[in-house]
Parts: sequence; C-alpha cells; structure tokens
Amino acid sequence: MPLHLTIPQLAGLTLLALASVAWLIGMNRMLRRIRSREAALPGLAAPATPVVLTVPEVAEALPRPEEAFPHREAVELTPAEKDAFAGLVRQLDGGR
Repeated sequence: MPLHLTIPQLAGLTLLALASVAWLIGMNRMLRRIRSREAALPGLAAPATPVVLTVPEVAEALPRPEEAFPHREAVELTPAEKDAFAGLVRQLDGGR
C-alpha cells in the first residue's frame, strides 16, 4: 500500500479500476452481441452512407485570405522619429 494514500482513497481507486474493467467487459459483450445479430440477419441492417464533402464545398466555407485579416497600414516616420527610435533601440540593446 502506498504511504501517501489513505485507506478510503485506496478503496476508491480500487473500486474505480474494477468499475472500469467491468464497463469494458460489458461494452465488449454488447458489441459482440450486436455484431452477431447483424451477421445472422444480413438484409436487416443496411450500412449508413457516409457524408462526403467535396473540395469546392469546403473551400466556400473558408474565409478568403484577404478577408481573414484586417488591412495592413503603414506610416512613414520622420527623420526625428527614426533617430528617436534608433536611440531607444540602442538604449534597450545596452549601447551595442
């Protein structure tokens, strides 16, 4: 028994593990029973047709690249602003 677990915690963990194993066994049996019934009556259960989307349908649902992002804007800096920005970069870079 692990030292850091109390007895109720260990019992709960054991109960949870047993319930999980029982659930897996029950699901396995249920699926096998369903498959065996379908195999015995092949005309009764028709396979469902999958929904397939074509490339044009998917492409229409996606936004166009120019609509996906806002328009970029650019502003030309004045020489004084460029010098101030260069000074700020030198200051943050440690004078290198």
